[in-house]
Amino acid sequence: MASPSTDDPDSDAPPRRERPSRLIDIAVGLLFLVADAVIVVAAGLLFVMVGMGSAQPPHSVQPARSRDVPVLAWLVVWGVPAVAAASAVVHARLRMPVTAVVQSLFTLACTLLAVVWTRMLLS
Repeated sequence: MASPSTDDPDSDAPPRRERPSRLIDIAVGLLFLVADAVIVVAAGLLFVMVGMGSAQPPHSVQPARSRDVPVLAWLVVWGVPAVAAASAVVHARLRMPVTAVVQSLFTLACTLLAVVWTRMLLS
């Protein structure tokens, strides 16, 4: 008995997606790598600037005041790693391994930055 054709609409087998070419995968991965690097550097510089601006003098006698953090700040701080993780999953499902690895590394960097930002916002 012959196996069912992939073009047969009545077949029970799910249709296979064609995987993008390796060249497209590498090109998209490189574009994401450059964009992700810019985002991580900008977030790091912003962290340093905000941290320096809100730091108290070393011999200050006033206790540090806790301030309320807007919900939008938490959405930005933890939303970026969530979007990066979703992007990594989507590219893995699209069978683009290079881009998925780049986005996974970006997710790790964003999560590390989010933890640092959270510690800064809570202090």
